[in-house]
Amino acid sequence: MKYFGTDGFRGKANEKLTAIHAFRVGRFLGQYHARGRGERVRIVVGKDTRRSSYALEYALAAGAAASGADVCLLHVTTTPSVAYLVRTEGFDCGVMISASHNPYADNGIKLFGCDGEKLPQDLLLRIEDYLDGGTLPLATEAEIGRTQDFVAGRNRYLAYLLSIPRTSLRGLRVGLDCANGSAFAIAKAVFDALGAEAVCMGVSPDGTNINDGCGSTHPEALRGMVLEHSLDVGFAFDGDADRCICVDERGSVVDGDGIVYLAAKHMKARGELEGNGVVTTILSNAGLERALQREGIAVVRTPVGDKFVSEELARSGFSLGGEPSGHIVFRKYATTGDGILTALRVAEIVLESKCPLSCLTRGYLPLPRREKNVRADDCRRAAASAEVLEAKRNAERSGMRAVVRASGTEPVVRILVEGEESRLDEAMSAIERAVRASGEVL
Repeated sequence: MKYFGTDGFRGKANEKLTAIHAFRVGRFLGQYHARGRGERVRIVVGKDTRRSSYALEYALAAGAAASGADVCLLHVTTTPSVAYLVRTEGFDCGVMISASHNPYADNGIKLFGCDGEKLPQDLLLRIEDYLDGGTLPLATEAEIGRTQDFVAGRNRYLAYLLSIPRTSLRGLRVGLDCANGSAFAIAKAVFDALGAEAVCMGVSPDGTNINDGCGSTHPEALRGMVLEHSLDVGFAFDGDADRCICVDERGSVVDGDGIVYLAAKHMKARGELEGNGVVTTILSNAGLERALQREGIAVVRTPVGDKFVSEELARSGFSLGGEPSGHIVFRKYATTGDGILTALRVAEIVLESKCPLSCLTRGYLPLPRREKNVRADDCRRAAASAEVLEAKRNAERSGMRAVVRASGTEPVVRILVEGEESRLDEAMSAIERAVRASGEVL
């Protein structure tokens, strides 16, 4: 696809992704959902704290209104709140303006259908066709749409989060790293209301500091805070709060694989793990699969992206899935990854288990791995080149597990090798040389 990757339309603001793109996406959504209907199309829109999010938000809203849709603006909110509200408040679709964990100069557009699921590929392709020069009629007279504030929607999502835990979190001391992003005005309010003592960082967004040395991609900052304040557990979110990475009371980082492990064991023990299995992606550590299989829990892998995890959960009937990056989907509660919801579930498990987080992950031993990103002009061609495929096969012949893929969110080829520690560097170097020899590297 030309514009949309694994998690929406993403790129550097005012270069790859402009207000004109946002306007045209809004035009398409307003017109598409109006077909054959006699009632007004309703679209809900949220954004993160990036400086460029404001221009993109209003451009998209203007485009949708020009096509006859009414647009409800949540303003700064989380991606999962948009997914929740679009399916519970009768909206035709939902839009989140965010580039998730990317630097502030990037931005993105994530789209949700009326069921709270991300839009299917065939519809995204139609949007791309329109972006490349399609035409649509403009609404006129009384058919022109309007925009309105919908801060009440964000409050309804907050109330929903408060309804999920089965017990108070009183007595639990937590650290929250809100990445100077969407969670900054929500996460602490939730934990405070549930009785936890919350110490926070990353809650002073200025439009340019989102994910900057903080959040789920930089858990070392949270680790320092947990140790300094002797906290029970720490939670780091990304820019739009659909990811969560944990830090235990000893300062050890617990990634998405660790969260899936402890949650799956807990849910199985309580008869809540539907289908007695979980969904992970090709990036999940093989050690996770082994650990879960020892517990009698099946594992199904998907391509990278919580969209694919959610689709497989719906297909298989399983109730839990996730990615190492911290996208965790508790299907009973949400259709997409939700960082704050994940933090609440982990906090609840810690209290219900009556043991620290470090104990809950003891049965999971990840295999050694190396990861590297190589910037490339054409990531897909580089990742699929004959040299790269041969280097990958050589690594696998030597007993390694190797994943080489074009990123769906950044202009990089992502390389992962996993296996025996003594062979990792050699395998990684061989694959990296092959990627650089492909002729597509920047």
